[in-house]
Amino acid sequence: MHEKPTFLNQNDPVFPHPENALKEPEGLLAIGGNLKSDTLLSAYRQGIFPWYEHGQPILWWSPDPRAIIYPEQMHISRSLKKSLKRSDCEVRINTAFSSVIELCAALRSNSLSGTWITHEMKHAYNALHREGHAHSVEIWQDRVLVGGLYGVLVGRVFCGESMFSLVRDASKIALVTLAEIMSRQGGRCLIDCQVSNNHLLSMGAVTIPRADFLGKLTALKDKPFEWNFEHKPCVGLN
Repeated sequence: MHEKPTFLNQNDPVFPHPENALKEPEGLLAIGGNLKSDTLLSAYRQGIFPWYEHGQPILWWSPDPRAIIYPEQMHISRSLKKSLKRSDCEVRINTAFSSVIELCAALRSNSLSGTWITHEMKHAYNALHREGHAHSVEIWQDRVLVGGLYGVLVGRVFCGESMFSLVRDASKIALVTLAEIMSRQGGRCLIDCQVSNNHLLSMGAVTIPRADFLGKLTALKDKPFEWNFEHKPCVGLN
């Protein structure tokens, strides 16, 4: 275990093993490098992700423990079931990725904690989306985008980055949809939530040791995944 994070070469970053992260729950591992697509994909395939604020260098993390959701164990509360039954929204996949990331950033910019979704991060994840690696699950109501989430797909591991809601339960409906899609793959899949919070725990997230997460990632990161999904009303999900 290192006492200091590793400083990465800006042009050719090589990540240290995640077990070298600082001994803290957030797991700061490295500083520097770049946000090129190859760099980001290399990081995610090793269980590492960027998270930093405007004015900071790029910071790379690998938390211990790690928060995950097994799609087949998604918890749908009674209130969420009611929302699904009475919802008049539509679920779409990958039709407005840039709008999803913009709304995620905008809502967090107005919060006390601010946002890590900087201009550079938006540019980097939009590039990943164009290359087929980053995806959005979107909730639409009366042709208006009212909720959703985005993340990076590594094999059969969906590395969730952020979500937003403009109406009640919209982000939860997006997460339920993602879990439903992953549950239909015919084999083990995983949603990486990175760090636990009460919202995720209420949806069925659990925490596992980083070493266990890395083992699951290794087993799933090269497995094929199919976005077998057609746009449809939220009513009838699950």
